[in-house]
Amino acid sequence: MTLLDDDGTAGGTAAAGADRMKTADTRTADTKTDDMTAGDGEGGEAGVGTWRELLGPGRLGTALVLAGGVALYAVNVYVTTSLLPTAVRDIGGERFYAWNATFFLIASVISSMLVGRTLAARGPVGAYLVAFALFTAGTVVCAVSPVMELLLVGRAVQGLGGGLLAGLGLAVIRFALPPHLWTRGAALVSAMWGIGAFAGPAIGGLFAQMGSWRLAFGALALLAVVIAFLVPRALPRGEGGGTVAAVPVTSLGLLTGAAALVSVAGVLPRGALTAVAVAGALVLVALFLVHERRASVRVLPALTFSAGSPLKWIYLTIVALAIGSTAETFIPLFGQRLGGLAPLAAGFLGAALSLGWSTAQFVSANAVRQATVRRIRVAGPAVLAAGLALTALLQREDAGGLTMVLWVVTYMVAGAGIGMAFPHLATAVMGSTQDQEEAGRATTAINTVQLIASAFGSALAGVLVNLGEPSTVRSAHYLLGGFAVIALVGCLTARAGRSRG
Repeated sequence: MTLLDDDGTAGGTAAAGADRMKTADTRTADTKTDDMTAGDGEGGEAGVGTWRELLGPGRLGTALVLAGGVALYAVNVYVTTSLLPTAVRDIGGERFYAWNATFFLIASVISSMLVGRTLAARGPVGAYLVAFALFTAGTVVCAVSPVMELLLVGRAVQGLGGGLLAGLGLAVIRFALPPHLWTRGAALVSAMWGIGAFAGPAIGGLFAQMGSWRLAFGALALLAVVIAFLVPRALPRGEGGGTVAAVPVTSLGLLTGAAALVSVAGVLPRGALTAVAVAGALVLVALFLVHERRASVRVLPALTFSAGSPLKWIYLTIVALAIGSTAETFIPLFGQRLGGLAPLAAGFLGAALSLGWSTAQFVSANAVRQATVRRIRVAGPAVLAAGLALTALLQREDAGGLTMVLWVVTYMVAGAGIGMAFPHLATAVMGSTQDQEEAGRATTAINTVQLIASAFGSALAGVLVNLGEPSTVRSAHYLLGGFAVIALVGCLTARAGRSRG
């Protein structure tokens, strides 16, 4: 699922992500070629249609479905982050706090790899109905969960549906819209991440503050049903068409097992068992890399392992940024416990990091000189590390108003590091080879790399927070400081990619 950010450039691991770490300007190379050869379209200059044409009679329903599916995914990420501290106080299971994001992201990774296969088997209408059904079912389970264990099941089912929705948002553009509206359609879908970053904390925080966190999930489920009702009326029927690549089952199994082991490490008693679980995860990651190098069906393009190719270093830099973005999972929790913030205010505190990277992307995207671009790719992880480290130093019990204002500033600095580097890293991936087919695979892999990194980041966040218990301040220091170190490693990989790119 290649998610576009609100600047129109292609990304949310989601990172966002996770995740939602938002992907910038990463449409596949073959899509770009189709765009350029589409010719002059009606109502558009140089083959690009108008917003009035996209959102006017006849296509409004299509636009609502494409944008609505991604909006549900994005809003759900932030709603859950905002209301989770309240839900934990109600049903318990604090030790499994980080698993909420991990279960959701792992399921999203798996389903994102099935987008093409689902489209081929069921066509746009059938694929969307499956996605909405899974998302709605998982959301209802979350709403009625009396214990954390059942909530985690709901989050996993949500993730299966959410991964499909986010991936279909771009994939179905080619089926549902004429070529001269593809760019507008992609920009509309990308804007949903910006909406999610602010609507999510507002909705989640408001319901949590009223003591009705379950109703927030209920509202999301109802919205999913409403949008699903539009699907048969708004989208074309028929098969997806084209050759669908096989699913890299072995690679995904190894990655899922590794992320699961890190998640388990977060709830084990501190000591030898935690170390064994983390070591086991590292072994599975190593096996994944060995398998990918030799496999014919893989997650990463073959170019990743070619001698002299910068692709591996670019992907590793993206991993560092994606992991750093998952710190926002715990920001509302720290805001409530250390700053005494109400759920609504704590939710918006969590959006500060997202605001920083969204704003930075607008400015950074203007850079065109290659020397400047290369410096930005290295500087981004450094700025992320600085922002996280400064925030770690500012964590204290009974934080006052000035301290919390500084938290907002430093979280925005951290987010700016992600936003300034990511568009140029995505562009570097697209330009990593002249082979258009391989470039398409490399670009598509960006989203998978983000989701995988976000899943690991969420699991690792749980480990670091649990290591700091029972002190919330110590947990914040471990999480933010540890992720700052990972971001610094991203500086090294960015430099290695620059020297070869």
